[in-house]
Amino acid sequence: MRLNLSLRQLEVIVEVAETGSFRAAARQLGISQPALSRTLRLAEQALGARLFDRDTRRVTITPAGQELLHIARRVLGDFDSALSELGHFMQGYSGQVSVAALPSMNVALLPSAIAQFRQQHPQVEFKLQELAADALLAAVEEGRADFGLCAKPAPDQRLRYQLLREDPMVLVCRDDDPLAQRTSVPWSILAERPCLAVQAGSSIRQIVDGVFVRKRLVVRASIEAPSVAACCALVKEGLGIAALPRLALGLADARGLALVPLVQPAVSRSVGIVTRIGRTLAPASLAFIKVLTA
Repeated sequence: MRLNLSLRQLEVIVEVAETGSFRAAARQLGISQPALSRTLRLAEQALGARLFDRDTRRVTITPAGQELLHIARRVLGDFDSALSELGHFMQGYSGQVSVAALPSMNVALLPSAIAQFRQQHPQVEFKLQELAADALLAAVEEGRADFGLCAKPAPDQRLRYQLLREDPMVLVCRDDDPLAQRTSVPWSILAERPCLAVQAGSSIRQIVDGVFVRKRLVVRASIEAPSVAACCALVKEGLGIAALPRLALGLADARGLALVPLVQPAVSRSVGIVTRIGRTLAPASLAFIKVLTA
């Protein structure tokens, strides 16, 4: 048999048992004594048993009331604990944050941001995905990631982009290369020396090729590298020079390399947060975005 008792009825039963008085229990619960008596009477009717014996001098709990009292305390304790957990979640102190990021963002931005966030939110879990640009945007759009960290995508009615910072493009060469002594170099230098490039389709390659088109530079990569780390390793071996965003150098061993600002024009990769329009993020994800934007 299922008994239909409300949390309010359980609270009344516990308070009457602990105070031994209808008047004191009503005062503690902030209700009138007639309202308390009515609540208790309905509970007894639902149970088909008297919970308290009362006379003009005292209130005594019955065996049925004593048995229910143990259950009521446990139920109310579990309810308070569950509400506390919900409160922690709503305040962003628990839950999971799922982030899809370009490889360079996973290295250059996320570790320090997570470390800072964890100081105030130690119970929040993180799920990090490292994806190329197109796969990253698809993960955000399909809900497999709460948000993404990437270069600015093409305008999309389904996605919202929030700028975090500008990541300047630099020339990467060996530190014993004459170019390493210069304060800046023009993009045209890449047409005069063996040029190394990351693979086609990457966000970096799109920026570099876009500059070549605007400057009407004819540049053919002598070697197309599968990653930033591989590209830098090729530069170290003296096989050419490359144009890369500064933050991406966190993916490679930069010892023995020099970074020289590229000018004419000075170009930056916009780095920001991508979210899906219309999707409500969990409080923990919103709190972490605040840390990133700060």
